[in-house]
Amino acid sequence: MSEKLRVGILGATGMVGQRFISLLENHPWFEVVTVAASARSAGKTYEEAVGGRWKMTTPMPEKVKGLTVMNVSDVEAVASTVDFVFSAVDMTKEEIRAIEEAYARTETPVVSNNSAHRWTPDVPMVIPEINPEHFEVIEAQKKRLGTKRGFIAVKPNCSIQSYTPVFSAWKEFEPYEAVVTTYQAISGAGKTFKDWPEMVENIIPYIGGEEEKSEKEPLRIWGKVEDGQIVPATSPVITCQCIRVPVLNGHTAAVFVKLRKKATKEQLIRAMEEYKGIPQELSLPSAPKQFIRYLEEDNRPQVKLDVDYEKGMGISIGRLREDTLYDWKFVGLSHNTVRGAAGGAVLCAETLKAKGYITAK
Repeated sequence: MSEKLRVGILGATGMVGQRFISLLENHPWFEVVTVAASARSAGKTYEEAVGGRWKMTTPMPEKVKGLTVMNVSDVEAVASTVDFVFSAVDMTKEEIRAIEEAYARTETPVVSNNSAHRWTPDVPMVIPEINPEHFEVIEAQKKRLGTKRGFIAVKPNCSIQSYTPVFSAWKEFEPYEAVVTTYQAISGAGKTFKDWPEMVENIIPYIGGEEEKSEKEPLRIWGKVEDGQIVPATSPVITCQCIRVPVLNGHTAAVFVKLRKKATKEQLIRAMEEYKGIPQELSLPSAPKQFIRYLEEDNRPQVKLDVDYEKGMGISIGRLREDTLYDWKFVGLSHNTVRGAAGGAVLCAETLKAKGYITAK
């Protein structure tokens, strides 16, 4: 065995679990040694358990095909085989909260794609380029859980990735109010067009729970650690509509924003393109070299042309222009299952390893 950290995937047979599997193939720091899923998949090989439901465009990695799927509810057994786990389980929020805490109490760090713990006050919800300092709250969480190395960290919702980084890049110009409409891909619901034929040539103007997440989660990301918990920011105020569109991968956002401080278009573009964080400074394996890029063409960003920018880990922005009611408007694009889901969680885990929170058992 190499000196790579041993990784388990909880909920390995679902779409996000599959994305974790594909992203971690040949990862320089992490190696998937354990896959866990529901009782109905337990005991089968990973290839048998997934069957014809492999949804990635790249083939299933050979190394995982023969792994025997463990029952995700056998917490002690799964935890004994790994240094940390990624969580993408499909359960109720209450069940997810309970099982992720159970894994953490076995001294196994949990890096979660799920929303269940995003508002637990001492659980950090992090976009590594924006708020890595929130990982400091882990020490308070460990005291609550009674652990030495076990904890939970989460990444935010996929829908906020194409505009929240822009507002962070523009911090010096003080954004204080925004109207956002997101046009969200069907893979965000764990679907393909084969699974969801009614989405072909269709738009559904409702995604359950998504608008509240899109309005509130950025404020938690911009919050501060105080007395062992995250206190959300109060500004910028965001109102949002979320629409499901007939696209496989890629969430687009149309954004209108007000700034307290005047800025030129050139200043705003420069602020986006020069924005970077710990992942870029440390050259983490999954980090995009350039987090946010600006496209000058009037018809960009486009899903077909731009969703895989920086292997799906970068954000593409276009159509920045002055507005008649707000100060500025723009269009953003991010990959919802890479940067917005599994890839964002992998980058969180890389940051946690670099900061010494995740180590070998």
